[in-house]
Amino acid sequence: MAKITGGQLAARTLKQIGVTTVFTLSGGHIIDIYNGFVDEGIRIIDVRHEQTAAHAAEAWTRLTGSPGVAVVTAGPGVTDAITGIANAFRNQVPMLVIGGQAPRKQLLKGGLQELDHVALTKPITKLSISISDTERIPELIATALREAYNGRPGPSFIEIPIDVLDNAVDLDTVTFPSYIRSQGRKYGDPALIKEAAELLEKAERPAIIAGTQVWYCRADDEISTFVDKACIPTYLNGAARGCLSGDCPSFMVRSRRHALSKADVVMVIGTPFDFRLAYGNRIAKDAKVIQVDLDYGELGHNREIAIGIEGDIKAVLTQLTEVFTTSRRGGGWLDELCQLEKKLLDKDRPYLESDAVPIHPLRLASEIKAFMREDTIFIADGGDVVTMSASVVTPCIPGRWLDPGPLGTLGVGTPFAIAAKAAMPDTEVIVLFGDGAFGLTGFDYDTLIRFNMPVIGIVANNAAWNQVRYGQMERYGRARGEVANVLSPLRYDRVVEAMGGYGENVTEPAQIRPALERARQSGKPSLINVMVDPNVFSSGTMTQSMFK
Repeated sequence: MAKITGGQLAARTLKQIGVTTVFTLSGGHIIDIYNGFVDEGIRIIDVRHEQTAAHAAEAWTRLTGSPGVAVVTAGPGVTDAITGIANAFRNQVPMLVIGGQAPRKQLLKGGLQELDHVALTKPITKLSISISDTERIPELIATALREAYNGRPGPSFIEIPIDVLDNAVDLDTVTFPSYIRSQGRKYGDPALIKEAAELLEKAERPAIIAGTQVWYCRADDEISTFVDKACIPTYLNGAARGCLSGDCPSFMVRSRRHALSKADVVMVIGTPFDFRLAYGNRIAKDAKVIQVDLDYGELGHNREIAIGIEGDIKAVLTQLTEVFTTSRRGGGWLDELCQLEKKLLDKDRPYLESDAVPIHPLRLASEIKAFMREDTIFIADGGDVVTMSASVVTPCIPGRWLDPGPLGTLGVGTPFAIAAKAAMPDTEVIVLFGDGAFGLTGFDYDTLIRFNMPVIGIVANNAAWNQVRYGQMERYGRARGEVANVLSPLRYDRVVEAMGGYGENVTEPAQIRPALERARQSGKPSLINVMVDPNVFSSGTMTQSMFK
């Protein structure tokens, strides 16, 4: 009778589910699963830090729609991955992290790297379990992935002790589940759909803000169709960026704060009332709010709403489009916001075109936007420089924007780039780093170089943790305001050059575009170190709105 080990069982299960790539850092507790991956032809991308592996798994899910998988060793392997797991949890991204563990016979005896991983990860996962029987590995992997997609999606964690992985069992005693999760979509209550459509149609100043769940549900066509039919001013955040064309007359970028404060009806689609919307307070107090979300528990959370619709965003937008009858083409409200968009753009234009030295961050963002191809994947990894760039660097097509999300995690840039090139090797990837953010996982440029993944990285180098620095200076004055937040103006380009990549240093605006072109032509993982003005701050940073 044929025998199969736990590691081989795990690999075969993942292969049957459709997993083609895993992200990992080696460890003695997990080597049998590598043996299984080789048997099944699953690509192994080994990185330099477990945080990178977890972040890359998240980005894989976000880009491809298939579950990303990270495999990490016990103890510090799991704890190093915690930040990536937490980031996926706040971003509502389904993925799977498999962690090693000491042998069962050593548990509670102080075995090498022994730790209670299940208790540690339980608050930041949809499911966190330990597998004690080798035969159940396929069943419980399927259970973990099914739970990851249940309702509000998120990561799952599975711990497999080394003796469970190494153990060989009779293949005939193992069942491989064929049903992992439903492919169906949950439609909204038809009565509520009709009520929402009527409320929007009667509104004098309606607005829409749509977030990450639009892309998670792959509802880009549906939101475009609905907005085109309804002609309601629409703002996108998170992963929804790119889901509306820049040619869409109802798509707005800069006027969001004004629109939400003046609107009489606001539809919030797939984004929570968290700090990004001041917990709902950015919306006019007397506005009627329609909220659409995958998660029933999110409806009405932090903000009173008029209508709450639980459902898949793609399905709900299809329903709304079918019942919506009124188009608002032209009209005072839309014209008012269009004029404000132009006014705010004109206000930014001197900075977008600035020849100042040190370089203004908005000039850098403008150069990046002009350089990007239509299908470029843009990754934002930083604080204030990314905040300023978000209104300038707008992707042309859906699924091409990746940022840390509401946890505010820095260090996602290189891991996200690894996943992007692994998933879409022929697509250009550009990463905008803050210098602080680059220092967290920048050493994984080594992974990009080892796997021949040419990405174009740009460090906006202001030699500070500038978002924190501003608030600190405002509160305590300059002398104490620059405590623990000032960095050295390092030549990060030379670090990447030393690894075997391509690097350049830029100090003047006119040098930006030529340097980007040379990075593209190099065919190597590249990094352009751009010295930007440390005394320029975003409006959000100057008002400290993220803390209010």
